[in-house]
Amino acid sequence: MRWSLLTAISVSPALLFSFAGFGAAQAPDGIRVSAPVTHENLTVYFIHGRSAPGKVPLTLDEAMAKRVVQVRETGNVNELEIENLGDDEVFIQSGDIVKGGRQDRALVVSLVLPPRSGRVPIASFCVEEGRWTARGREDAGRFASAAQGVPSREMKLAMKAPKPVPPAGDPLRSNPSAIAPETLDALRGLPPSPQRSNPNAAAATETAARQREMWEGARSTRARLSGALGADVSSRQSASSLQLALENEKLIEVQRAYIKAFAAVGEAESDIIGYVFAVNGKLNSADVYPSNGLFRKMWAKLLAASATEAIGHKDEPRVEAPPIEAVMAFLAAAERGTESNKPLNDGVSLVTRESEQAYLFETARPASPSSSWVHRNYLAK
Repeated sequence: MRWSLLTAISVSPALLFSFAGFGAAQAPDGIRVSAPVTHENLTVYFIHGRSAPGKVPLTLDEAMAKRVVQVRETGNVNELEIENLGDDEVFIQSGDIVKGGRQDRALVVSLVLPPRSGRVPIASFCVEEGRWTARGREDAGRFASAAQGVPSREMKLAMKAPKPVPPAGDPLRSNPSAIAPETLDALRGLPPSPQRSNPNAAAATETAARQREMWEGARSTRARLSGALGADVSSRQSASSLQLALENEKLIEVQRAYIKAFAAVGEAESDIIGYVFAVNGKLNSADVYPSNGLFRKMWAKLLAASATEAIGHKDEPRVEAPPIEAVMAFLAAAERGTESNKPLNDGVSLVTRESEQAYLFETARPASPSSSWVHRNYLAK
């Protein structure tokens, strides 16, 4: 069976749990944001609320470590294939980095992969320029792990934020096929293929633009980390690999103090279902889950990515961390933002809410006894 990655995703706005109306530390439905915890230039606020019942899915890194999920190459930089061979659901988060294959990739969508899913296509962006062969002894056709998440708000926006329609007079608006297929392939990192068809040049052009932004984001992240640490984080094995840069020993050493400051706090209470963080006093993003169990499973990866982002910006000017009321206002504004639905396939769409200062991206699935939604990601503009 070839099951589409989005057949298990639906959007039910009426079932959203809303942050709208936040004006005090205690929200009407018992959801609250606790007092901030700060280390160096990273400040974390924990979101507390009801935890959905039911079995907690495996995370992608858990499932790949157990070899019950396989992520494979398709020959297309911007699409991989994933298959759940096991009997448990598997949670995949937007921004998960899969290591190996022909190039390390970041996965675009959050979803729950059902048991025995069959082969599922999943959108991806390259976070390693130039390579299109096996790296060392790695399998060029498959990916080995998913231990890291994208540590950059800008890169997350590049993957998901809506793109404006080209202005009147732009050749892409009047004639999107003006971009040659081979040009698009080059931008996407594909090997030359003059015979490649280009049935949807507008979509391909948008994908190519996002891929360029992802490469720029990976380069910027490596450069910032190298500057902050006083040592080049790029790997000799593949200088452009963001994944290998995140494995740099000096970076991991500096991360330890951040992790020590926050790790236990995130596991101290059984009603924590998400967190918000600020870097240098500026709100960055938030992630919220249906259950404390899933948040706990994701917490180590989330914290490592947040710490990495903070380390990359540690030499920049700082301001006082915002109060809880400002955090609530940030979440509420995104919740009340202008809604758009992006059709994906099988009649399913991804809901995006855009306010003046932030985005809210929500992935949902058909209503179940536990929860109708999978993951909420808030990103400051």
